[in-house]
Amino acid sequence: MGATVRNVTVGRQRLRVAVRPGTDPARPPLLLCNGIGASLDLLDPFVAALDPAIEVIRFDPPGVGGSPVPPLPYPYPLLARLAGRLLDALGHDRFDVLGISWGGGLAQQLALQNPRRVRRAVLVATATGWLMVPARPGVLAHLATPRRYWDPGYVRAIAGTIYGGRMREEPELVQRLLYDYERKLTTRGYLYQLAAGAGWTSTPFLPLLRQPTLVLAGADDPIVPLVNGRLMARLMPRATLHVYPDGHLGLLTMKDELAAVVAGFLAPDVSR
Repeated sequence: MGATVRNVTVGRQRLRVAVRPGTDPARPPLLLCNGIGASLDLLDPFVAALDPAIEVIRFDPPGVGGSPVPPLPYPYPLLARLAGRLLDALGHDRFDVLGISWGGGLAQQLALQNPRRVRRAVLVATATGWLMVPARPGVLAHLATPRRYWDPGYVRAIAGTIYGGRMREEPELVQRLLYDYERKLTTRGYLYQLAAGAGWTSTPFLPLLRQPTLVLAGADDPIVPLVNGRLMARLMPRATLHVYPDGHLGLLTMKDELAAVVAGFLAPDVSR
């Protein structure tokens, strides 16, 4: 069953939202939180590979995709509150959350602010914010600009350097993964996303999270070195680490394998 895309107004913010109904209404929905600069469409292949029993909810953060740019920047706690209110508007009291890269920070904040609502969390290719083992300076320089979302030639040239994994040998894949979907990104929206994580770190509160958590980390991820996934898994009392043999975009390049891992972790009979 395909996803239905519509606009949902939460407070004063309009959000573009996609909902793929699940075949098992008894299961909590899975909220997907995307990486920086990426609209909800980017994860279409992963959603298609995911167990159809799971309802999947995605949204464009303010200033990305079809969600208009807000008048002021927003920090992660405020965005987590907005996401929680979105789930209220959609009629869900409990939910699971999966966050990739920048969205992994949002997923961690959601788990902190909603200890009874977030049942399980999946953190993909992400870290603890400012207190993390950083990427090399050359990688960080490429990430400081949204040019890779606008210039196909540029992103092909740097794909292996910043994304690692299959992109080192097959940089042409980036065209299909990052450009063959409808998207809209403004410079101000990108800067607002950068500002959301400014000064933010999850390091002090990760030991307080009680939700079962799956940490998916790439063995060759230049943006988020593997050591970050290992550290996060050690800090959280109920975390499981799964290292996959690819890079930062593993959720797309290994969508079938990782969708199966995620579905298994979210299965109702899994005990943690």
